[in-house]
Amino acid sequence: MKFQRVKLSNFKCYDDADLRLDNGVTVIHGLNGSGKSSLLEACFFALYGSKALDENLGDVVTIGADDCTVELWFSHAGGDYHLTRRVRATGAQPTTAKCVLETPDGNYEGARDVRRRITELLRMDSEAFVNCAYVRQGEVNKLINASPGDRQDMLDDLLQLGKLEEYRERASDARVGVGRVRDDKQGALSQLDEQIQEKEAKDLHERLNGLETKESELQDEIEHIEDQKATAEETLTQAESVLEEYEEKRDELSTLKTDIEELETTITETETERTDLKEQISDLQDQRESLRKDLSETVAETDLDRSEPDPETVDARLDELQSRDDELQSRIEDQRVDAKEHSSTADALAESAADLESRAEDKRGEADELETDIEAARETISERREQISDIDDQIADLEARFEDEPTDRDSARSHKESVASDLEDARQRVTELETKLESERDALAEAEALLEAGKCPECGQDVAESPHVDSIEDDRERISELEATLADAREDVSNLQAEHESATDLVQTADELATLENNRSNIVQLVEEKEDGLDADQERIETLREEAAKHESEAETKREKAAEAREQAEECRSVVAECNQERQQVKQSIERLDRVEDLLAKIDDCDDDIKRLREKRTQQAELNDQRREQLAEKRERKQDLAESFDEERIDEARNEKQRAEKYIEQAKAALAEKREKRDELQNAIGGVTNEIEELESLRDRREDLEATLEKLETLYEETEELQEMYGTLRAELRQRNVETLERMLNQTFDLVYQNDSYSHIELDGQYQLTVYQKDGEPLEPEQLSGGERALFNLSLRCAIYRLLAEGIEGAAPMPPLILDEPTVFLDSGHVTQLLDLVEYMRDEVGVEQILVVSHDEELVGAADDLVRVEKDATTNRSRVEQVEATVAELA
Repeated sequence: MKFQRVKLSNFKCYDDADLRLDNGVTVIHGLNGSGKSSLLEACFFALYGSKALDENLGDVVTIGADDCTVELWFSHAGGDYHLTRRVRATGAQPTTAKCVLETPDGNYEGARDVRRRITELLRMDSEAFVNCAYVRQGEVNKLINASPGDRQDMLDDLLQLGKLEEYRERASDARVGVGRVRDDKQGALSQLDEQIQEKEAKDLHERLNGLETKESELQDEIEHIEDQKATAEETLTQAESVLEEYEEKRDELSTLKTDIEELETTITETETERTDLKEQISDLQDQRESLRKDLSETVAETDLDRSEPDPETVDARLDELQSRDDELQSRIEDQRVDAKEHSSTADALAESAADLESRAEDKRGEADELETDIEAARETISERREQISDIDDQIADLEARFEDEPTDRDSARSHKESVASDLEDARQRVTELETKLESERDALAEAEALLEAGKCPECGQDVAESPHVDSIEDDRERISELEATLADAREDVSNLQAEHESATDLVQTADELATLENNRSNIVQLVEEKEDGLDADQERIETLREEAAKHESEAETKREKAAEAREQAEECRSVVAECNQERQQVKQSIERLDRVEDLLAKIDDCDDDIKRLREKRTQQAELNDQRREQLAEKRERKQDLAESFDEERIDEARNEKQRAEKYIEQAKAALAEKREKRDELQNAIGGVTNEIEELESLRDRREDLEATLEKLETLYEETEELQEMYGTLRAELRQRNVETLERMLNQTFDLVYQNDSYSHIELDGQYQLTVYQKDGEPLEPEQLSGGERALFNLSLRCAIYRLLAEGIEGAAPMPPLILDEPTVFLDSGHVTQLLDLVEYMRDEVGVEQILVVSHDEELVGAADDLVRVEKDATTNRSRVEQVEATVAELA
């Protein structure tokens, strides 16, 4: 596996960062606290999510931001992968808003699925990743300080031996489970034997034959009763048919009586109605004579010639009068429209005249206001000229401040930035010197404490028996030199701070000058604009007064025209009055003719009603004749029905019906009783049959259970053998891995710690570590000095990494070897040995990618690629700079 690129957004101390990672040794360098380790933590977080964090999920989000995003591109086993994680911190609890792994085989989404897939790809979870490939800051002695049991568990998990123990335990659980199932099946077999014996003792087949014989006899009795019942039902049907025919004739006779009575009533009612119709005809004839008299009187009031004119003559005269009325109405409307138009014209002219007078007044008022504004503008111009003079004096005072300064107003800002850069470099120099001085003082204090206790400052052994004891005077001299250098650096910072404050004042002065010059330009432009507008305003005043006089003249003309229009409207109203008087006379003539027309229509209606009533009276007479014929026929049918009744036959039918109903009722009771007994027999037969089938089923189950028990016995023996095989295999593989790891550990430790003090390292089957001196004396790793313990642990971690890489090479390439601040416990001498270890892992072991985070300048020389990390003291945000290869070599 190889990291290719990591991109951050709002992750911890980074706003934005994009870092490319290549093969070889990449050193990420920067001051303590600059954010170097956060780059590696981002890669680890991208792979394993919350499992890679010691803190809360929301702590990875930059303070003040709502979310953060980490993207990691990597290659693995010949394929390219892209992983994206985004954390949202806007709710009550931080959540993973997005988690997507893009692979050659498809995409995986969701934190759990992605973490599970990463674990499958690398064959290690987050804890195994830390124990094998990722030496985190402050955990360099983790494996040494662990107990042998914990160390054994860590290494077994890394070497996949824990899987074998898991398989052995699974085989043991399976063996116990198979044993339990076998015992349960044996108990079930005994229960089946008891059930089979119990059913065989019931003699089920003999019981079944007896029950079937009884059922057959009972079925014959039921069939006989059913035949007799069918005969009785046929007799009942015949008797009911005779009685039904009798009831039908009796109903018909009743209906005939009702129909005869209704016909007689209807004939009588119709004759009464004919008499009423004759009276109505007489009344209509009297009404017609009265209408004719009214018509003669109304015609006399009109200009018609005859006393009873025809409707056509009346219609023609009405048309003539209506036509004249329409002509008068049209002329009235035309005159009214003309009068309205003349009135509207007069009103519009009067309104226009008033508007012109108002506009003339507005023009004079506007001219007066302009005269006032001109006077105010002249006063404002005078005030602005005085203001320009004051600004010129201020500009001259500010420009005088740059006469004795090292920069002019145009270069003030770049001068301030240059001083700020020098100040930042000086502060960083102070920080580096303070860190180095503190480290030297701690080392000197530790050495003095050991020497005071009679121990060697380097190896911790007794001074008398120690193979090497050096003087610590050189350390004290170095500390003294560092203290002097630090004092000079702090004085440089103080001088630069004063210079920075002066530069800041000059920038503010330059900004004030720019502001004053801009203000002066604006005021000058304003004065010029106001002076240019004075002449135009004077001309505008004269124009306004001329327009006011013109508007007054036009208003007088419009008032004269309005008076003429009102006179024309009055003439039109006189014509309308004359036409209305003539129209009133025409309407009276039309009303009289409408009365004549109405009387003629009513006389015609009376004639029509008389004719209609006479026809209706004739129809009713014909209907009564038909009803009398129907009445005679119904009386004859009634006589025939009364003579056809046979009372003896009807009585006999009633008796047969009663006898049949009684027998049928008795037969139903007997059938119900016998059918109930038959059902009981059938249920008993079914029960015996079911028991026989259960007996056969029990025998079949017993045979199947015997076969299953044989298989379980065989499976139990196989699981015992599998359990023993996994245990033996785990022990053999652990011993082989221990021997290989011990060999690789000694090769690595010999490389990084080349002296005559130690002969070799021993690793037993329980992963207990022992260091042997040249004289054969064993030492626990905790007895080594701080630097030696750190190198010892790094050697162990590299040996484990090498063992895993060689053990699974070609199947699942290892992740990059990551060392986070490995020099934290090392002095300058041991750093050189660490460089040898890194080069050995790259060149000899063949590790494709090694990532080292350090603030130590000595590690920069070992870098194939150099990345510098800096933090802005103002924003507290880190930024990443990828140094080119040639620059890295010079560094």
